[in-house]
Amino acid sequence: MDAPGGGQPGSGWVRCVGMSVDAEVTPERIERVRGWVERAQRIVALTGAGISTDSGIPDFRGPNGLWTKNPAAEKASTLENYLNDEELRRTAWQTRLHSPAWHAEPNAGHRALVELARHGQLLAVVTQNIDELHQRAGNKPANVIEVHGTMRRYHCWGCGDTGPMQVMLDRVKAGEADPRCEICGGIVKSATISFGQALVPEVIDRAMAVADEADLLLAVGSSLQVYPAASVVPRARKTGARVVIINGEPTGMDQIADAVLIGSISRLLPAVVGLS
Repeated sequence: MDAPGGGQPGSGWVRCVGMSVDAEVTPERIERVRGWVERAQRIVALTGAGISTDSGIPDFRGPNGLWTKNPAAEKASTLENYLNDEELRRTAWQTRLHSPAWHAEPNAGHRALVELARHGQLLAVVTQNIDELHQRAGNKPANVIEVHGTMRRYHCWGCGDTGPMQVMLDRVKAGEADPRCEICGGIVKSATISFGQALVPEVIDRAMAVADEADLLLAVGSSLQVYPAASVVPRARKTGARVVIINGEPTGMDQIADAVLIGSISRLLPAVVGLS
């Protein structure tokens, strides 16, 4: 019999590393994790940029990452830089305008989590992503906890006004290089959490609360290096949940997982959910 969730880390450990990664993820190993998923009643998924790369959205620090290819984009992700540098904001608006995320569609990985929700097993998705592909795939917005906010809305740093990002992008297309708030004239940014910007306590509290309730934690497409979101994994483990990590490369938390599957997320996640 499989060890219950909360057993010793490494029980049932599935680690597949190397160039032949997909070949090493055997049907038997997939079947074992699939069994855990089938029996789970309160699944929490923690998702990072890796789940969206197959939708055409680059990650940030990978070889083809947004910040790797465009260091100015990383600089603009720091709140102090953004607020104090008008030229940087102009560049940031052009980056937003031409982001591949506007044309991205949910992939099989996103849809696999929706399938869990349809079966009544998915307690929540805690996501580090800002693209809203989980909601577009069919997850109820109330069940998606966006710890880093959303790129699909704007936020005025002066008065707090907010609205659909498309409103601001239309102004940029019309010739406004750095559109200001029409209410107070304040600086406008996306409704995302920048470096140096405080997280929303209620959002983080909810993420930790669902981690405490989980009987299975799926960490998908995350390097598990960005906190406090990454702390969802040891938090769930401590309270008795089984932990499965699915990612394109090893993470720093592999040693506490019950299973680690390394390969294509849009292939592996549907497989363990039973869609392939």
